[in-house]
This record gives sequence, structure tokens and C-alpha cells, in this order.
Amino acid sequence: MNANQFDMAVAADKKHCWHHLTQHKPLESANPWMIVEGKGMRVKDSTGKEFLDAVSGAVWTVNVGYGRERIAKAVYDQLMKLCYFANSAGTPAAAEFAQMLIGTMPGMSRVYYSNSGSEANEKAYKMVRQMAYFKNDGKKHKIIYRDRDYHGTTIAALSSTGQFERKAQYGPFVPGFVEMPHCCCYRCPFDKEYGKCDIECAHALETIILKEGADTVGSLVLEPITAGGGVIVPVPEYFPIISAICKKYDVLLHIDEVVCGLGRTGKWFGHQHYDVKPDMVTMAKGVASGYAAISCTVTTEEVFNAFKADPSDRMHYFRDISTFGGCVAGPAAAIENMNIIVEENLLDNVNKMGDYLMDGLLALKDKYQIIGDVRGKGLFAGFELVKDRKTKEPTDESVAMAVAGGCMKEGVIIGRTNRSFAAFNNTIALSPALIAGKSELDEILAALDKSLAAVSA
Repeated sequence: MNANQFDMAVAADKKHCWHHLTQHKPLESANPWMIVEGKGMRVKDSTGKEFLDAVSGAVWTVNVGYGRERIAKAVYDQLMKLCYFANSAGTPAAAEFAQMLIGTMPGMSRVYYSNSGSEANEKAYKMVRQMAYFKNDGKKHKIIYRDRDYHGTTIAALSSTGQFERKAQYGPFVPGFVEMPHCCCYRCPFDKEYGKCDIECAHALETIILKEGADTVGSLVLEPITAGGGVIVPVPEYFPIISAICKKYDVLLHIDEVVCGLGRTGKWFGHQHYDVKPDMVTMAKGVASGYAAISCTVTTEEVFNAFKADPSDRMHYFRDISTFGGCVAGPAAAIENMNIIVEENLLDNVNKMGDYLMDGLLALKDKYQIIGDVRGKGLFAGFELVKDRKTKEPTDESVAMAVAGGCMKEGVIIGRTNRSFAAFNNTIALSPALIAGKSELDEILAALDKSLAAVSA
């Protein structure tokens, strides 16, 4: 595009586009930020400035990096052969990717396609609610979710989200969703210290199930690592306790891998770091690294079989549809995305570079008192900004904004908790592409160093 074309695009954007998570009042007198090109881990804006993207498309999505010609070609070839057919029928690409995906997920067996993480979670909730009618006329329908977790932007997904500011002004919410405490040791909801506690954050699940009535609770939905809620990694004992409680009370365990799935943490899925066997797993984002829209709700054969019945029972099957779950570009892109992860040994890279990134962040913590806690796994890391390490009082959201703004000036895009909580929008988040090497991580760490120095002065 030439300068005139850029100007025309900016004018059209200002006049007609409504951006995500954006207050448009300032854009009455300023131009929107427009990204026009990407290659590897770098993107270029309409002014020609280049940025190192440390959050994989701003929302932890572009796992294998920008400009992957083989994915684009696979999508093109598929679209020319068959672009779409409703998923009430099968397509070769959808069948091939389902088989590849299940090959990375011991214990799981069925893949239901849709087009976003919010929708994938909605499908799981609908499965739980419908199964409740199969069992006892809908009574076992409640879904427990965790404080600080995020599960999507629809009203039902927000109903299962533990982030106050994300939910504010969008109620009333869907009934039947019940919150349990978060599992952040740094801000333990039970004022305990790890090593001297009974993992109360996990055992709280049993208390809530008994309070609600075990015959009313159908499922529990958790992120394996809380993402937008502060990059919260559970302790090793957490998921085994959770899993045992779910099994005891016949509660389906639903793991939301929308962020962690497809390699982000150094394994195919975040929950695979723990001793846990889910009944349902949802995913989106990195499934095709943003090259096409696709999400999956993956279940065990037991869940799938619950929907099988004699056809004379007209209501006893999953009466759901996702229009763009039938777009074949998604599976085509996902196949090549997974091939790249395997062929380039990106899971190994994530583990090696994740250790390198964590060492760098811990060094910054030693240097700057404003960093209260560093957390993460693989190429998924974050740190909290605090006014005082002893009291752990969080900084104002404006400080995290300033750190992110400082990094932008250095040509590095980082993430942060954004209008999620009343008091804890103080976490810086990093999720560079799985292809990241030491040079890119050094660039990210150097930008953070300079930005932290500015806000600490």
C-alpha cells in the first residue's frame, strides 16, 4: 500500500470500524493504530514502525508466528476444493485434524467444531445442561467456575467468568453458575502460606458442591493456568485434589485450554502438566495460530455416548449447530499448524526458552522492588506490580499501562490485565510465539528493563 492508500484506510477505519476493547472518543482527534504486516514475531504498523510482538497477536493466538506460507497455501488449496459445508456432514480436513488432535490427548476421543473460544465453552455448557435432562429432568445443571478465570465474551461465558470489571454492566447473568475461590498462592484467598496449608483453594470445591447439593452440580470449568486473570499457575497438588472431588460427586471436569492449548506451556495442553483426566477440553486461539477461525470442544467417549439413543427419542441428541464450525479453512490451517509444531520441535523450544524467559524475569525482580511476584510456565509468563512487597498492595492500573506504553516506545508489544478487576489490574503478561529464541527474549527483557526503570524512578 502507498501513502495515499494508507490514508484512505485510516479514514475508512475512523468512519466505520468499531474496535474491540476500545474507547473511541480519543479517536475523534487521533488516528487508530493500524497493523498492516507481520513476519515471524514482528509486525509493522501503517506508519512503517516495526514492533516485536510479545503477546502473539495481542491475545496469545499467533503461536507459530506470522507469514507462514505453508499454512496460507493449505487454506487456499482447501478453499478452492471446498470452502464450506455444514458440519452435519463430514469433510476430509475436519476428520484428519480431529484424528491428529485426539492423538495428542490421551483419554479424549471426540471433537466438536465451532469458531471461537466463547462458543466452544458454550457448547460444553449446553452438553452439561442437556445431560442433566437425560439423568434427572435437568436438576444436575449447575456449573462451578473459579474466581479470576475467564471463559469468554458471550453472556453465558461471562456468567462463568470470575473477573468483576469484565462482567460489569452486562448482567443479569445466566442462572446456575457458582463461583469458587482462585488458586493464587501470592494472594491466597484463605490467608495461608504454601507448604503450611491444606490446599484449601482446591478443597473449597467440595464445600461448594455440598452447599449447592451434589445432585445439582453438573460440571466444573477451570483454566489450567489462569490467563487474563493474572497468569496464575496452580501448585502441583491442586488438580489431583480437584479431580478426585469431581469424581466423588459425579461432576464433569471441563478444562478451558483456549489460551494454554497447542503448546503454549511446553506440552500440547496445559492440563497435561498435572495428574488430571478431564471429561471436556475446549480450545481456540493457537489451534490454527490465527490463520483461520476454529475452536474445538473435545470430550471423552463417555460424554459422547450419553447423547446416543434410539432415533425414536426425538430430543436425545446434541441439538446444536455452529454455522462456521463447517468452514473447512479452520481444520486445514490447524493441520499445518500442528505439523509445524512437530517438525520444528517447538514444544522443546518452549520449554528451553521458557526457562530462559523466567530467569530473565526473576533477574528483573531482583533489580526492581516494584515486581512483587513472577509466575508462569513455558512461554507464558507474568509478574505483578506492587507498591510495597511486604504489604503486597497492588499498583494502580495506570502503572501497568505505563510499563506497556514504555515497552511500545521501545518497539515491543506486551500484555497486561486490562479492566478485569476492581483492584488487581496490575499484572504484566507475556506470551511470545513458540518460535521465540534468545535474541527475541533478550529484546523483550531489555524493553521491560527500561520501562520498569522509568516507572520506578
